[in-house]
Amino acid sequence: MTDPQANNPLHGITLEQIVTRLVDHYGWEALARRININCFKSDPSVKSSLKFLRKTPWAREQVEQLYISTFF
Repeated sequence: MTDPQANNPLHGITLEQIVTRLVDHYGWEALARRININCFKSDPSVKSSLKFLRKTPWAREQVEQLYISTFF
C-alpha cells in the first residue's frame, strides 16, 4: 500500500508554520491584500489568525493555496 500523503506538499507542515512563513515572506499588509480576511487586516497576530483559520475552512484553504503557490 502506498503512502496516502505522498503527493501532499503540506504533509508535516503545521498551520502555524504556514502562517509564520507567509508573514515573514509577505508581511501582514501584503498578506491581507492577497487574502482578504480581517484577521490579517485588523490588529493581526499569528495567534489570532490561527484561531480564525482553524474555525474557517474556506479561509484556511486560501492560506494553504497561497503557501503552495509561493513556496512550491
